[in-house]
Amino acid sequence: MLKPALFLDRDGVINKYRPYVHRREDFIFTEGIFELVAATRKAGWLTVVVTNQAGIGRGLYSEEDFWNLMEWVEECFEERGSRIDRVYFCPYHPEHGIGRYRADSDWRKPKPGMILQAADDLGIDLAASVMIGDRVSDMQAGLTAGVGLNVLIGQPSEPECSGYVVVPDLRRVLSLIKIPPSRHDMESPVG
Repeated sequence: MLKPALFLDRDGVINKYRPYVHRREDFIFTEGIFELVAATRKAGWLTVVVTNQAGIGRGLYSEEDFWNLMEWVEECFEERGSRIDRVYFCPYHPEHGIGRYRADSDWRKPKPGMILQAADDLGIDLAASVMIGDRVSDMQAGLTAGVGLNVLIGQPSEPECSGYVVVPDLRRVLSLIKIPPSRHDMESPVG
């Protein structure tokens, strides 16, 4: 049986946007991210990170740096009683990549490759899923993949097109997907 998934871009959604974040000390979790993931997980949803990481391709940090940071991020979610099921990333850039990273990849958003791979790997019902991003390229990837609800975190003045909605922050997302947080979801686990 297929399951719905919460697809999350990383920079600007899980953490506050800063260019090329690759160290713990620069990673600041976005307000509401733990509550959002806890609520969707309680409802039986999967949580999947889909993130472009051109900083790797540009030589600013390594794949090992990326994975070390993401292991810590996953631990932070688990400490709060939740989890990330899978992380997909694209280190390639068609213009600014160095060496083998200079490539046009189907995984680089706005292309849907990471989302489609996750759907195949994890048995995801894309039409029942949600993509949350902070760039139009995230929305384009979700729409092309067939994700049912695509949510852009941004300012109401940002251009909106059919197929996605713009909200100012993560707190609004739960009302869109109709999974209200309970008091239990907001509490940290004891022990």
